[in-house]
Amino acid sequence: MHESLSALVTGLRGVEHFEAAATLTLRRMLEVAEEAVSSSLYAGRARVLRGMVHLRPGDAYRRLVSLERGAERAQPAVPEEGAALLTSATAWRSVVRYRCAVSIDVNLGTLEPHAEGAEVEGDVALSEGGGFSSNDSRQRFLGRQASHVCVLPLRAPGGEVEGMISLEADCPAAVGREFVWRERGEALQLFTDVAAPYLLALPSRPVAAAEVDEFLPVVGATMAGLLPILRVFAQQEETLLVSGATGAGKSRLARWCHERSERRRGAFEVLDLVTVPEELQMAELFGWKKGAFTGAMRDNVGSVARAEGGTLFIDEIDKLSLKAQAGLLHLLEERSYRPLGEGTGEKRADVRFIIGTNAELLGAVRAGRFREDLYYRVNVLPIRMPPLDERRDEIPLWARYMVGRRHRERVPSGLARLTEGAERLLSGSSWPGNLRQLDNIVRRAYTLAMVGHGGSGEVVMEERHVAQALSYEGAPGGRPLPEALRVAALAFVQEAQRRGGSLDLDLADAFRGFVLGLAVRQLGRDEAFRALGRESLVRNRNHHKALKREVEKVDALLKALGEGGAPFADLLASEE
Repeated sequence: MHESLSALVTGLRGVEHFEAAATLTLRRMLEVAEEAVSSSLYAGRARVLRGMVHLRPGDAYRRLVSLERGAERAQPAVPEEGAALLTSATAWRSVVRYRCAVSIDVNLGTLEPHAEGAEVEGDVALSEGGGFSSNDSRQRFLGRQASHVCVLPLRAPGGEVEGMISLEADCPAAVGREFVWRERGEALQLFTDVAAPYLLALPSRPVAAAEVDEFLPVVGATMAGLLPILRVFAQQEETLLVSGATGAGKSRLARWCHERSERRRGAFEVLDLVTVPEELQMAELFGWKKGAFTGAMRDNVGSVARAEGGTLFIDEIDKLSLKAQAGLLHLLEERSYRPLGEGTGEKRADVRFIIGTNAELLGAVRAGRFREDLYYRVNVLPIRMPPLDERRDEIPLWARYMVGRRHRERVPSGLARLTEGAERLLSGSSWPGNLRQLDNIVRRAYTLAMVGHGGSGEVVMEERHVAQALSYEGAPGGRPLPEALRVAALAFVQEAQRRGGSLDLDLADAFRGFVLGLAVRQLGRDEAFRALGRESLVRNRNHHKALKREVEKVDALLKALGEGGAPFADLLASEE
């Protein structure tokens, strides 16, 4: 074991990407598992099958890879092998709760935490008579011949569980008996802990440009890294939980998953709970019979019935009342429901569920606003939709798509485009409202561009149109200072990337010059220095030199950017 651990440490120091670190870690851990089997009473009667790394910081999947015993390298998630990569939601829940490794006897459906004295709780402690949270989880294990599974937590510095490593073996002789996992648990956890900083911090290997379509017409580098996992999740029948900020594109992603599922020929139904009053949530979900409540003038099928044979996307699940949560839990567990006012009997639901939220559901559970059992029922396949500010390479692409689509609707044979300056201004802005906000700005700028169109065949959306559209955003006085500083910092970083490292960090000092120069222009020289806490320089008559030094930094930045003269040069000359 010591040789394997030493080889792991040495190898991890030289890797550059997550996939290489995952391959190396899994190979060494599978070696330890095989050594344990060969020296146990199950020698010759057990096979170590595979290992998997599940990276899910913030309780949302980011990466998912598998290494079959004897394979050269770990494989990322792919649709045709998706079922072989997924593990039990109950296993993840147990690892997070107990913060230690757990062993699963698949045939008996039992789970046991390795920590000494760990007390089992509810249906998580399967060794006390509970079972998998869904039979699908158990069948997945059995379908790939895994009779015994060990799941170990990937812990970040500070102890937060941000993923797990699962190892699978086939040993019918050990059903109902102690397997090797607990005996080698400390060693396997040591390997996991050594690899964790690399697995959690290393970037993924660059992926080829992802194929786009009408449902996801723009895919940047961040989303391209998530698509392999999403393709796997799309083909599962279990509930998919899509979290992310409002306007980030959750409903579009849900539709994309539906179109790549076995249910794509069925309906795609959306129930946005923000638009449904609390007292009508059950009715909108399950439907109602005439006279079931005041205003029910005729029978009405609900969202579940309309989605029969297809997919139901329930957005803003955190807005669901506690009463309706109980009804949804029953639906997810039993796959049956009863419309309001229906006398007897229940209807079967042949529906795949995708759940959307912009809230932190676990926090809502702790606050008593969301049922814990429902949380674990919907949190089977969690994915986080990154906000637009984390997908900045997509901003100009989305803007082109939005402009082109809008213009084709208005002038089918026309052409619309954005200038480079317009795209640069959009890319340098912050988008707390995500795609929804960007679409509003593009719509507004396009309208402004159309005003000066003049009847030519081409509409050009220029920087001035975008600037005017952005000027209408937010409350008078502009965005908060931290947000404005963040936008400026992002613009500097993007320009540095574009120039391939030729933009020195010291040039960021020019910001002081911009602040001071604008203050002088707005308030006058002496008052500007007083307003910015430099009254002592005014008293000592040293503020002339201070102003000149700061504006020279602006000159240096503009020279590096090839922008010509400084914007404060005339101001400085007039003040001397």
